[in-house]
Amino acid sequence: MNETPERHILEFKDVSLTYHTKDGETLAVKDLGFYVREGEFMAVIGPSGCGKTTVLSLAAGLLKPSSGEISVRGKPAGESAGKFGYMLQKDELFSWRNIEKNITLPLEIRKKNTAENRGKALSLAKKYGLGDFLRYYPDQLSGGMRQRAALIRTLAPDPEILLLDEPFSALDYQTRLSVCNDVYGIIRGEKKTALLVTHDISEAISLADRILVLSKRPARAVAVHEIGFESLSPLQRRESPQFSVWFEKLWKELNI
Repeated sequence: MNETPERHILEFKDVSLTYHTKDGETLAVKDLGFYVREGEFMAVIGPSGCGKTTVLSLAAGLLKPSSGEISVRGKPAGESAGKFGYMLQKDELFSWRNIEKNITLPLEIRKKNTAENRGKALSLAKKYGLGDFLRYYPDQLSGGMRQRAALIRTLAPDPEILLLDEPFSALDYQTRLSVCNDVYGIIRGEKKTALLVTHDISEAISLADRILVLSKRPARAVAVHEIGFESLSPLQRRESPQFSVWFEKLWKELNI
């Protein structure tokens, strides 16, 4: 496939990051290069401790690379903070705020808490099954519903790129399957670009259009794969004969 750079909403070019501490230096990322296409769902997998979350922090501009370039639509990532929405491993909903006030919190923080913006955020909540729970508090909701609320909160300020840091890892297996399906449907329905990091190979295959495989620290790109399941939901992908083929291939690459 011929790629045009204009389609690359996010791009890493020869990015390296060295952490400096009182005990010395640690090279965390080395010469990392990849891109994310507009409207794409991309997953990043790698060995434990290889620096997957560091990649998200670099993308969001929370960390600056020691060398190399990170760009969003061709501009330095540091100038694009408002274009990102960051979804963490835990839902991090505030227990003293009801679901409506949790969802609209980013609008308050960014001073965008207008009636129009609140209306859009609450319309999303209603569209995706939270309309009857807006006056509830987080501890009154199931883990799956809390995570759905966390995603709607992330979407409330209308970011261009969603950064997902193992957002299902705190859920039990059965709930995780259901929530994966929900989150996939919401992201696709809202036509958002997403970059997911996960330690779960099955999760990556079930969600992503492409998968970037990282090496052990310092993180480098081992491979990038087009999965080819775009028309299937996460649950449908798990039932495909190709699912186990991809799992075995990725497992081998992670254990080189």
